[in-house]
Amino acid sequence: MRSRLTARSTRLVLAIAAVTAIAATSTACGPEEVEDVSSSSVPSATDSPAAGGSGSGDSGAGEAPDASGSKDEAAGSGDGEKSGYGRSCGTNDLDFTVAAESQAGGYYLVTAKAKSGITCYLDVNTPSVSFGSGADGLASPVGQGGEDPIKLTGSSAAYTGINPKSTNSDTGKEFENVIIAVTEDDPDPAELKLPDTASVDKPLVTNWTTDRNATVPVIV
Repeated sequence: MRSRLTARSTRLVLAIAAVTAIAATSTACGPEEVEDVSSSSVPSATDSPAAGGSGSGDSGAGEAPDASGSKDEAAGSGDGEKSGYGRSCGTNDLDFTVAAESQAGGYYLVTAKAKSGITCYLDVNTPSVSFGSGADGLASPVGQGGEDPIKLTGSSAAYTGINPKSTNSDTGKEFENVIIAVTEDDPDPAELKLPDTASVDKPLVTNWTTDRNATVPVIV
C-alpha cells in the first residue's frame, strides 16, 4: 500500500513539473510573438500619407505648380509687349504739315508728328529736302537746331525750317511741292503741297528741333 502511494506521489510531482515547464516556455515566447505581430501589422509613421512619406511625398511634389516658373513666363510676356520701342522713324511713320512763315524774308515751317499708334525716334538731325529731282533743287543744311534723337508719339512734334531761296537774284525755278525724307536713302519720301508757289534758288534747311522758334533758316 505504501509503495502505491509513493508511485502516485512521484507521478503527480512529475506532472506538476511538466505543466510548470510548459507554462514557463509559453510565457517566455509570448512577448516575442506579440512584438512580431506588432511590427508586421502596424504601418510605419514615415510611410503614412499624413506624415509625408517617400511614396506620397514624391507624387505630390511632381504635381505641385512651379511658382518661380510662372513668374518667369509672366516677365517674358511683359517684355514681348515692348516690341517696336526705340525704333527709328521712317518717313512713312510720320504725318507732315507745311505753313508759310514771314521771318527772314519768308520760309516754310514743316511740322512732323508720328502717325496714330506709332512711337519712333528721329535719329538723323537733318532731313533730306529737295524741290524737284535736280541737284540744284537739293536744300543745303545750315546747322541750326538739332538735338538728341527726338521721340515722336501722340501729340509730340518735331520742326524744321526750309528757305527755298537764299540768293538775292531775281532768278529761280518755281515749284508747288517739296519733297522731304528723314534720311537721304529713305525709299519712301513724302511730297508735300506748298501753301503757295515757291521760287527756288539754292534752298536751305534747318535741323529737326522741338523748338519751332529755332527753325528760321539763317546763313551764318
